[in-house]
Amino acid sequence: MIKLGPLSKAEAARYMGEKGEPGAAVLALLDKYEPIVREKLRPAYVYREADVTFTEEGVSLSGMNAPLTGEAIMRHLSGCGRAVMLAATVSAEADKLIRQTAVTDMAAALAVDALCSTAVEQLCDRAEEEIFSSSDAPFRTWRFSPGYGDLPIFLQKEFLLALNAQRRIGLTVTDSCLLVPSKSVTAVIGISDAPPVSQTERGCASCNMNGRCAFSANGGCGKK
Repeated sequence: MIKLGPLSKAEAARYMGEKGEPGAAVLALLDKYEPIVREKLRPAYVYREADVTFTEEGVSLSGMNAPLTGEAIMRHLSGCGRAVMLAATVSAEADKLIRQTAVTDMAAALAVDALCSTAVEQLCDRAEEEIFSSSDAPFRTWRFSPGYGDLPIFLQKEFLLALNAQRRIGLTVTDSCLLVPSKSVTAVIGISDAPPVSQTERGCASCNMNGRCAFSANGGCGKK
């Protein structure tokens, strides 16, 4: 199991909708709850390497029953013969802690929620570091998740089945394609033997949540 390091309070503040330097009240909440969040969460991830095949139906990953569809994922994985399928979660403890905090203090619950989201990003970054430290991957793409661009979010279920994620890390998906626990991520990372790896530009312009999330309303999430 990955052990979380200090969580970025600047990133958590952005999740809370703060623009620029966060105010003293926000920083006080993040200072108070950051160590609590890190102590409570139980981060875990699973992955598998898959062969990539381009077909008329979309991008086929070995071990996955349904193809990845949409122009964005086709561009993103162009030139990639392999890919890593990843599922990560910081556990149901995140949802539990958010609910418990909300009973008495909604502002604190917002801070806890933001810190848990920050923890998921750190987990995914560290998972990538571990995976590729022992994998032959000369060049790779960034993480591309179901629901991003025009990659259908209903493929969450196929991701979890291919990774046996429910048994291995307790990660499931609802009928409405929401991951449970909520602070979780599924993603595919393309691997290429030679540059350049052709991929979509990361940002609000290619995201299907553009204009409908707090980050796009505030100028973007800053992920490049």
